[in-house]
Amino acid sequence: MNRSLFVRCAALAATALLLVACGGKGSDDDQSDDAKGVALVTTVMPAQQRFHDSVEAWGSAVADPHHARTISLAHGGQVIALKVSAGQTVKRGDALLTIAPDPVARSAYQQAQGALTLAGSELRRTEQMAAQHLATQSQVATARKALSDAQSALEAQQALGGGTAQETVAAPDDGVVAAVSVALGDRFAANAPLLNFMPAHALVAELGVQPDAGALLHAGMPVQLHGVYGDGKPFAGKLTMVGSAIDPQTHLLPVQAEIAASGHAALVAGVALAATIQSDDYTAWAVPRAAVLNDEQGDYLFQLDHDKAHRVDVQLRQPEGDTVGVLGKLDARLPVIVQGAYEIDDGSAVRTGDSKADDDQTGDKAGSESKP
Repeated sequence: MNRSLFVRCAALAATALLLVACGGKGSDDDQSDDAKGVALVTTVMPAQQRFHDSVEAWGSAVADPHHARTISLAHGGQVIALKVSAGQTVKRGDALLTIAPDPVARSAYQQAQGALTLAGSELRRTEQMAAQHLATQSQVATARKALSDAQSALEAQQALGGGTAQETVAAPDDGVVAAVSVALGDRFAANAPLLNFMPAHALVAELGVQPDAGALLHAGMPVQLHGVYGDGKPFAGKLTMVGSAIDPQTHLLPVQAEIAASGHAALVAGVALAATIQSDDYTAWAVPRAAVLNDEQGDYLFQLDHDKAHRVDVQLRQPEGDTVGVLGKLDARLPVIVQGAYEIDDGSAVRTGDSKADDDQTGDKAGSESKP
């Protein structure tokens, strides 16, 4: 009898344990069902920040057309001595080349010189005749006019180079001989280019940018330049001109930048340059790159509003860097969803990593209170 009672009690105890186990499993399932469909995300608060676009440009350092000059003479001649070469640095007054005047100019000068001597003699003779009442004052005035004309003609021939056996062309300023257009022994005509001269500190950067970048640029923007070859330090410049027509050879939009004085010492005319042009500043929302998504409707992100994801369409204005700039109707009071954003849709229920940590802490606290 006692044995039968013991068996019945053991069976009841086993049944009770089984019910408790089943009840515990049901509670876990309920908790799993509660979390089902709720994405875990991380968030950051959006903030307004100043950004600027950077436009890349390529080109070379050239002589400033506003200061560079072509050296020529108003008369023809022959090069009898060549003192410099292209690319040579010279000082003000240094001899560049020596010219023998054109024989025609020399002959014209000598003729003008003879005409001046004759006009002077004629004036003296006329004045003597007038003193003897053998010539009128009108004849004296005519003789004086002839002398004045002869003097002017001689000065003109002197300016044309006929008055000297040879002429030295000197550097007009400190600078660089950019090009030499004549060789020793060459004969040249009046006003023919002899040398291209570039004053010191007269380099500019002639650059090209992609045509669609022209709308972002205007004169006065800061430019960072550096040589393409070597490891020279970058130097500053300023945009002075933005073209309005595409260069048919490079298919780029031409722009020009002045080079700061500190850059002239490190550059020579013709060196290849790369440049970064900083456009105007603008204000945009600063958010992590991972928060910005894209679909057929364009760029967008999610903000967390009452534990639900709210889609906000944006324009990705500054795509460079880990923190990007976007334009759109963001609510500064709502956090932006970063990690986990690609797993949710507009209106999806979400929970943050911080709320999960709070739940874990709450569970730990409850567990410790339940201990005896």
